[in-house]
Amino acid sequence: MKIRDIEVINLCFEYPPERRFRYAGGTCTGRLTTLVKVRTDEGVEGLGSIYSHPDLVRTIIEGQLRPLLMGSDPLEIEACWQRCYALTRWYGRKGAAISALGGIDIALWDIRGKVEGKRICDLIGPARATVPAYASGLLWKREIGELKDEAQRHLEHDFRAVKMRLGKDPDYDRAAVSAVRDTVGAEARLMVDGNARYSVGEARRMAPAWLAGGVFWLEEPFAPEQPEAFRALRPSIPGIPLAAGENEFGRQGFKELIDGGVVEIAQPDCCRCGGLTEALRIASDAAERDVKIAPHTWSDAVALTANMHLVAATPHALTVEVDQTGNPFIEELLVGGQRVKDGQLELPQGPGLGIELNQDTVRKYTVPRGQATPPGNYSDMVFQDLRYQGELSI
Repeated sequence: MKIRDIEVINLCFEYPPERRFRYAGGTCTGRLTTLVKVRTDEGVEGLGSIYSHPDLVRTIIEGQLRPLLMGSDPLEIEACWQRCYALTRWYGRKGAAISALGGIDIALWDIRGKVEGKRICDLIGPARATVPAYASGLLWKREIGELKDEAQRHLEHDFRAVKMRLGKDPDYDRAAVSAVRDTVGAEARLMVDGNARYSVGEARRMAPAWLAGGVFWLEEPFAPEQPEAFRALRPSIPGIPLAAGENEFGRQGFKELIDGGVVEIAQPDCCRCGGLTEALRIASDAAERDVKIAPHTWSDAVALTANMHLVAATPHALTVEVDQTGNPFIEELLVGGQRVKDGQLELPQGPGLGIELNQDTVRKYTVPRGQATPPGNYSDMVFQDLRYQGELSI
């Protein structure tokens, strides 16, 4: 079996004005993601996902990685990974290049599973039937009551854990934590994301509110370039683990978090950190240091499924993240979708990833080849245009 072709599909969705949401980076106007398909000469096709700059990803794959891998054996996943990494190392140890090769890597795992007739999680090792899932949303609101209403909806949708975003201002942050905890009750897990908006002093002043709120983990209170701030804060929040990783790439990047004593919970994302192959290395390193993992997911249901397989086969993995901001790439991208039941997501039963794309959704949101990413604030990526000037400010 040989790789015959690799296709890049960029997807873009624009929120209607009434559904846009505020967060630390401004007002989110839309969402982006990239799908990658690896086709073989025997008709087996693998699917992967990449969450990075769509135009850079297309250039890297079509200009370098596809020509490199044409004719390669897709079942030699490690060899393919190493060849791609060696080619892009000089400019891509962190960022779009390693995310691009990671998307291809996910697709190769999908192919291997289909060839062997096994789910990816079963290829990795003994797997759970379901994985814990948390509702990721609760972004900045004008009124605290809106947070309570949203938190209640997550409970009604059978979530037993939620994550909220802070870093707006101290009074809001304290009131928000108290309100969401009151709504979800004492038994639900409550995670908070600081959006890298705090100084060490500000975080210490917030610590009593987090402790009183029974916060399950505190995510990225500081920028990823400030590992010393994470270590300085730890004594002020006894019993609350620090989490980070969505802004980190590759095994070496995560070793800085794990070996450096920066976090108790590492958050690799298969579609960002270098694929399943690299995420498994990161998980192994984390286990050696008694660090838990809880993959980040903020892009699409393909990435969510890959992360589900990782968590299902990793004993020290805690949970998966499910975007609850009305993202069609989470809610509409797969035939049959993914539904939470009693706080858990069931693993797909088919071989490989075990999923099928909803082709109507793909066609609806595909950015035509040769067209640049439209202007907008896409939560993690911002493409400027005067029409959005007020909404894109960071």
